[in-house]
Amino acid sequence: MSPRRSYDQYCSAARALDLVGDRWTLLIVRELLAGPRRYTDLHADLPGVSTDVLASRLKDMERDGLTTRRKLPPPGAAYVYELTARGRALLPVLQALGSWGAAELGERRPTDAVRAHWFALPLLRALEGEGLVEVRLEEGEFHLRVGAQEGPVYGDGPAPGEADARLVLDAATCEAVARRELSLPDAVRTGRVTVTGEGTLAKALREA
Repeated sequence: MSPRRSYDQYCSAARALDLVGDRWTLLIVRELLAGPRRYTDLHADLPGVSTDVLASRLKDMERDGLTTRRKLPPPGAAYVYELTARGRALLPVLQALGSWGAAELGERRPTDAVRAHWFALPLLRALEGEGLVEVRLEEGEFHLRVGAQEGPVYGDGPAPGEADARLVLDAATCEAVARRELSLPDAVRTGRVTVTGEGTLAKALREA
């Protein structure tokens, strides 16, 4: 385990960056906001990270109290990493960072990797209220737990239970929402997002 590096500055921002300022750390948090993940799953969804760097970051995050590692019971018997309450408290930090960085997205480059669930946080930012939302894109399906106070805030695949709202949209619309060029209610009104479901969230989107 690498020794912790520090800016040695008596400043809360500097102290925070001592823990999460290394390359890949906040993107690992992004992935773990979906709940417990195996090392192989994390590596698959963080294209570009080396195995050595990922292993090192995970050890550092465990040492610093941001993550824990536990073994799943049989028949899984694999180790998974998950966020502690301290690590999950980074959600609003990632939300703010994503909002600030939206202007830098531009059009998708040919070299840009993409995963459907990477749109989870921008869509979560665009939704208000509480409930379970299922999202279907060309790249795949994921679900959001809007207003969740603890536990995972999103996950891959269909909603685990009856969704309060189901959204169907294409990647271009999702990218426009992520870049803040288009609001989610406007996308619904113009037919770029199809909303089904009878939950409060679905009704709010149809009536906005």
